[in-house]
Amino acid sequence: MNTIYMFLETFFPFDIIQYDFMKKALLGIIMITPLLGMLGTMAVNNKMAFFSDALGHSAFTGIALGVLFGVKNDLISMIAFAVLLALIITRVKSSKAASADTVIGVFSSTSIALGLVVLSIGGRFSSYSQYLIGDILSITSTDILVLFICLIAVTIIWGLIYNKLLIISVNEDLAKSRGINSMLIENIFVVLVALVVILSIKWIGILLINSLLILPAASARNISKSSRQYMVLSVLIALVCGIAGLITSFYINTSAGATIVLYCSCVYLITYIMRNKK
Repeated sequence: MNTIYMFLETFFPFDIIQYDFMKKALLGIIMITPLLGMLGTMAVNNKMAFFSDALGHSAFTGIALGVLFGVKNDLISMIAFAVLLALIITRVKSSKAASADTVIGVFSSTSIALGLVVLSIGGRFSSYSQYLIGDILSITSTDILVLFICLIAVTIIWGLIYNKLLIISVNEDLAKSRGINSMLIENIFVVLVALVVILSIKWIGILLINSLLILPAASARNISKSSRQYMVLSVLIALVCGIAGLITSFYINTSAGATIVLYCSCVYLITYIMRNKK
């Protein structure tokens, strides 16, 4: 870690780098934002803007089920339930019985209601309210290692399925004619989103995670001329806004997650204006 800290001190000449907790927070942002920017491209393409919101809401249900079944690690129960919910949503959505936003809305509202009811029994909800806002400054060296492994694994899997996902998002019948297993690829995608969203909630917060997944991708889509450019710009926007938001929040003493989202919102507004001028 000392070598990495020296690198940060060289390339980020700000007063905040002298604090270990800010170095860890910066490393966390550098790990989290590219993941959200990358996965957000397909979430926007497939009109699943509220999908991550539903997964975020499912965190409370995951915690509640963990409490009921005696699971001591909140993260394990949250990931397990989020993955299950993601697969169920995908299955129901593929049946064409209802539109994607309706299916997601139903599961989202049900999961958060169930979680809040269970956690409110005995007044336990206050113990988990920190998940609503998140706190990137609480990230640890172990958390950073987990995020690094996740970044590498997701990037490799993403490279293997991206083209297939792109074809599915454009024309599912064309994908089937090329021998692509649409259900399998979509399931892999939603599991990746579920994993990244739940891992990020502790530091970004349930109320903000959807914005950080969607806004960079939506901004990149406004000005991109190709799918490759779309991907690169989405990751860069997420990364730059993440770093800028963290640094700004330190100096003006605000919530890091909320400040990052405001930066993303400003970038979206700028790109929206640029697109309309063209």
